[in-house]
Amino acid sequence: MVGLRSSSSEMDLDRPNIEEYLTTDSIEESPKKLHLRDLLDISPTLTEAAGAIVDDSFTRCFKSNPPEPWNWNVYLFPLWCLGVIIRYGILFPLRVAVLTAGWLVFFAAFIPAHFLLTAHNKWRRKIERKLVEMICSVFVASWTGVVKYHGPRPSMRPQQVFVANHTSMIDFIILEQMTAFAVIMQKHPGWVGFIQKTILEGVGCIWFNRTESKDREVVARKLREHIQGADNNPLLIFPEGTCVNNHYTVMFKKGAFELGCAVCPVAIKYNKIFVDAFWNSKKQSFTMHLFHLMTSWAVVCDVWYLEPQYIRPGETPIEFAERVRDMISVRAGLRKVPWDGYLKYFRPSPKLTERKQQIFAESVLQRLEEK
Repeated sequence: MVGLRSSSSEMDLDRPNIEEYLTTDSIEESPKKLHLRDLLDISPTLTEAAGAIVDDSFTRCFKSNPPEPWNWNVYLFPLWCLGVIIRYGILFPLRVAVLTAGWLVFFAAFIPAHFLLTAHNKWRRKIERKLVEMICSVFVASWTGVVKYHGPRPSMRPQQVFVANHTSMIDFIILEQMTAFAVIMQKHPGWVGFIQKTILEGVGCIWFNRTESKDREVVARKLREHIQGADNNPLLIFPEGTCVNNHYTVMFKKGAFELGCAVCPVAIKYNKIFVDAFWNSKKQSFTMHLFHLMTSWAVVCDVWYLEPQYIRPGETPIEFAERVRDMISVRAGLRKVPWDGYLKYFRPSPKLTERKQQIFAESVLQRLEEK
């Protein structure tokens, strides 16, 4: 009992005290009893809170909805069991074999080209670009990927940047098998980080750490330098900055839209008939995400390369970003929400929390004064 009392007292210390936000005079003049109907009448605060609970569009952007069960009767359950045996016992070993063979061929060609052709930089970059496209095609084959591309294939030319909505790291693989993009990507640990440092730097990829403020300045400078080169691979950016579940699009970061060059929108839409391609990095490693894809029947996807867009006279980079987001959302059938995807990684500012508490305290005080 003593332990329970001490724990409850500790919890009380963490709770915001409304008296801290009211003046001493107002506390003394206030009635001693505040009825429930009085609190319910504080409509602005409660309406906002109820709306956040009922229509939490932010959380839904990063939530994977489980498929509806279909093996619910005696006729369908044996078919489901047969499907599990085929997917895990036959397809998965074959896909692992295909992926292993692809990596062996890749390294057999990449290592000599990377170390022996240092004096012929143009040829080395061309070979590495083709090898990256090849290994990405092997990855797509290991999921039995069915990808349909719409629109003209991207070409190498200066003063252009490609932007796409982001569902998973496989977005990059799906786009890379068609054209070797230089992508802006978050640094990752493990074997993914090894591939980033040893292989993908050969196609001009740029890495950053979203927790380092200095990285933003370095990345912005590298972006401007990259788009100037006529021989550089096309630049690919995922301006949402995080993976979203392919039902919504969150706010685009403005960095790609203030470079003063053509912005080429790319819309990616996954068909969830066989598997949900959304990667929730907070709950699942990328290795387990690949295992999930490789044990499914297939990954079905559509990719649209849309018309290049230019910033209009009098248009701000933020307005330009929203216009491009509109195009991608409409083409892929996604719903726009007014959220910053980085809120997924960072807690709201304490100042914002205190401001909300202050508004609530003032609402209570105003109600008491009316009584």
